[in-house]
Amino acid sequence: MADPRLIVALDVPTRGDAEAVVERLGDSVGFYKIGLQLLAGDGMAMAKDLKRRGRQVFLDWKLHDIGATVEKAAAAVAASGAADLLTVHAEPQVMRAAVRGRAGAGYMRILGVTVLTSLTDEDLKDLGYGLGVEALVERRVRQAVDAGLDGVVASPHEAALARRVAGKGFLVVTPGVRPGWAKADDQARALTPAEALAAGATHLVVGRPITAANDPRGAVERITDEMDRAVPALV
Repeated sequence: MADPRLIVALDVPTRGDAEAVVERLGDSVGFYKIGLQLLAGDGMAMAKDLKRRGRQVFLDWKLHDIGATVEKAAAAVAASGAADLLTVHAEPQVMRAAVRGRAGAGYMRILGVTVLTSLTDEDLKDLGYGLGVEALVERRVRQAVDAGLDGVVASPHEAALARRVAGKGFLVVTPGVRPGWAKADDQARALTPAEALAAGATHLVVGRPITAANDPRGAVERITDEMDRAVPALV
């Protein structure tokens, strides 16, 4: 049975490429992330098709606009039935708007993106923030809780912080997860699957270590074995 805590990122150029990944992985994976790259092609149609095939879908679209626009966009995604998880930027106005838009479709959970996993303290300084990564993540987790979100996206290094601030029942979805045998790529704050789960993550997003592997299904098996040894799945 697929481990529901593992989300495979379909960060590939076309729907054909994404379908090839899904085909190779078969029943070893039940949860997929569709991000902006695939959205620019046929991402929404594929999301709906994955749902029809019994998969769970994480639309990592990081909505970020004025409140009225985010509210309408969240309402449209919720009405489509294509998403189990949807991301928005973790700014109070944006998060509150997304929650309003989701009203009546409680099955779609909304996550606030705290700080992108490619960013460091120095990057935040260049962007004009007066806070480092950890302090900014803590502030945004608290704001996400206040806004009524279901969880946040944070690097594995901040998973324990998010869990401590938000408590039980709050989703902590961690990209930037890299098994010890995989390249770090462009992730500045990566940890292994076991480390991320031990820190309090509820879901792990893994892309290239699986999708770029010579044996993607074998890579999934290695990762889920490590996950289960760290913290056994509840299903």
